Amino acid sequence: MTLTPFSSIDHAMMARALRLAERGAFTTKPNPMVGCVLARDGEVVGEGFHERAGGPHAEVFALEGARERARGATAYVTLEPCSHIGRTGPCAEALVAAGVARVVGAMRDPNPRVDGNGYETLRAAGIQVDSGLMEAQARALNQGFLSRIERGRPWLRVKLASSLDGRSALASGDSKWISGEPARRDVQRWRARAGALLTGAGTVLLDDPHLTVRLDDGVPFVPPLRVVLDPGLATVARGHIREGDAPTLYLHAPDARMPRGVDAQHMHVPVRAGLFDLHAVLKLLAERGVNEVQVEAGATLAGAFLAAGLVDELLLYVAPVMLGERARPLFEGLHIDAMTQRLNMRIVETRRIGEDVRVLLHPEAVPVSTAAAPPPPPAD
Repeated sequence: MTLTPFSSIDHAMMARALRLAERGAFTTKPNPMVGCVLARDGEVVGEGFHERAGGPHAEVFALEGARERARGATAYVTLEPCSHIGRTGPCAEALVAAGVARVVGAMRDPNPRVDGNGYETLRAAGIQVDSGLMEAQARALNQGFLSRIERGRPWLRVKLASSLDGRSALASGDSKWISGEPARRDVQRWRARAGALLTGAGTVLLDDPHLTVRLDDGVPFVPPLRVVLDPGLATVARGHIREGDAPTLYLHAPDARMPRGVDAQHMHVPVRAGLFDLHAVLKLLAERGVNEVQVEAGATLAGAFLAAGLVDELLLYVAPVMLGERARPLFEGLHIDAMTQRLNMRIVETRRIGEDVRVLLHPEAVPVSTAAAPPPPPAD
């Protein structure tokens, strides 16, 4: 296959489109983040990004900004233009109607309702289509959406705070606060991009978390779903996690019964040998349109996800403190007895956040679920 020789202008425009797309990180879910730039002779004539599910797509905003200058322009789009009618019209046909001469896409849309059909619509109208520019960056931007569509489960991130000696809490379970205030503010932005924040009944009983997003800069966001893994529904009638505007979902064992008089969203999932089927948990959340799950739980649940090969990303805040050998570890239940069994991590990024260090890590050779992908909800 002959690769398209993209120019420096192409790269600059696509980079701009990717930056635009990222502005929808807190509001587009469950849809992907998409940016579009319309340019003629290296000059931007229109641009936009997809802001919210059900609202206009990025191409629509760009075309509205360009008006008649869209004719003969090149459209740079971070994801293949849609070709179906959902809550909005097909963007591929809108680009055809506007008379653009060329479309440069970062990647195909794996959604079965699009997946090449958008590009074919453009080519059938005589528009030059070149795809694959900065594809790796585009895929990284929408790793959650792609995980849900391609693997049938959300991208799973585990957030942890650690001492220098690798401890997550005192022996009593007290963990407030290992990390400093700047790190806790930073966590809020990671929460805002998640489709669901997941914890266990033990954390609810011990820490009574709110699991809400608290941004102090007025940035709009869609509140993530709060998910509690509670086999016996022991926490369903208590705690801050039931308060506020964010929805809460309790996942429980099939034989658990909701207490009389308690009104809460709840669903049962399989339990095997006394433990939740975590693959089934993630499949259920994917079916609800969740792209990214952020786990904020204790060492037992965090270790269970890691041992199951379901962790895609670790968000670790390391504080310059020591908690000692009696304190609790980051993960429990890994049962590593030989160096050949160790779990290798790849450091993606390190950054100083106040007095703490934020480390983003990806486990290497994470098994991919072989479960069939559920049908995706409308991506409009």
